[in-house]
Amino acid sequence: MLGVMSRWGRWRWDVWGDVRITLATVLRNGCVRVCDLPAAECWVPDLSASSFNQNSRFSGLLKSRRSKIGLDIFHYMIDFNTMLKSGENEFGVERSAAERLRELMANVPSIHDVRVEYDMGPPDHRIDFAVRFKVGKRDHVLICEVKSSGQPRYVRNAIHQLSYVQDAFPRATPVVVAPYLSEEARALCTDADVGYADLEGNCRLVFDSVFIERHVATRPQVARRELKSLFKPKAAQILRRLLRDPHLTWKVVNLAEEAHVSLGQVSNVRRALLDKEWASADGSGLRLTAPNELLDAWRENYDPPAGERISAYTPLHGRPLDEALGRATLESNAKIALASYTSARWIAPYARGAPDVIYVDHEGWVALRRYIEVGPITFGANLEIIVLEDQGPLLDAVRQAPGRVVTSPVQTYLDLWASGERGREAAEYLRREALRWSQ
Repeated sequence: MLGVMSRWGRWRWDVWGDVRITLATVLRNGCVRVCDLPAAECWVPDLSASSFNQNSRFSGLLKSRRSKIGLDIFHYMIDFNTMLKSGENEFGVERSAAERLRELMANVPSIHDVRVEYDMGPPDHRIDFAVRFKVGKRDHVLICEVKSSGQPRYVRNAIHQLSYVQDAFPRATPVVVAPYLSEEARALCTDADVGYADLEGNCRLVFDSVFIERHVATRPQVARRELKSLFKPKAAQILRRLLRDPHLTWKVVNLAEEAHVSLGQVSNVRRALLDKEWASADGSGLRLTAPNELLDAWRENYDPPAGERISAYTPLHGRPLDEALGRATLESNAKIALASYTSARWIAPYARGAPDVIYVDHEGWVALRRYIEVGPITFGANLEIIVLEDQGPLLDAVRQAPGRVVTSPVQTYLDLWASGERGREAAEYLRREALRWSQ
């Protein structure tokens, strides 16, 4: 067995077997959190905290033929490193939330004698803090579990933890606390009959004759940034590949190769999908479990591909234009794909958009000018050509016939959705016709 013990960032490695890896960390309350995980054959070099943080060196280790360390270990190491950081973050959230809940209870007219107690409960299931008070003459207590992240996966874990300690506090109200709780996370708490509170001001507490509920419309910048980062160009390449067939299960190496991204990028997206409970992972790999929720979130946070936008005119129309596009597409180094309404016309025709939209790389733009007699124009354009900075949408394009390449159904859906109200109607039609898994 290979054991890893860390106390606030200091690593120690001990080898005493060959079957499993145990990760343990000493928490602030003196308890030890242990994660036991399977490990295939492991040859472990020096992995001090400093060397582990050198990503290039660790990537080289994974690719080395000498190394037999499994990718599962790589993911657990990342999760373990995140867990160490979250322990310190939770401590700050705990103190702030305890003070805010104390003030909130003190301001309710029927509540008095409010006090906060920390680190309570049975030895094997401690809670972070409790708020004790009286409602009239009756004693009551809120037992609070703090998480440094309000993502659904962590909220569900907090709900399970609270269920274990309720026997020790039979009349208590369980409460999940985090810096920010999304609408999905709050729904999890409500469905489980668990209260919640976050530092942004969202809360729901129901006990005795008291009902407190407050929702704020704003999201913290960190939450917005985290969601946006999931749909950045490199991450989007992974998502497009996953959504092409959501029922497939992926090993990390295979997904990285198919999406043309690094192992580290796949690991980041994997963790985000698991946190939001849009995917599940086991020994067989990663698989989407909520593709519709993922696609809905993506369309609301979608930014069209960046690149040079060229309004152009060609005298070709209909079949002559299609044939010329086909010849340009067959150029060995050129990447060209019909996009938006133009792509939808071949996937799920609904409405014709003008002008035609074409995604190209630099070689593709050269080929278009050669075969289509196309050139820039200020007025009367019938082509919109985007020379993409990131080639992700081109890498995921679909060859429908010789010389006809269109953006994937998912990419086409997103482009249509971003093009306005008429485009959203076309997008929903395409989703029904071409994305059958979404039904």
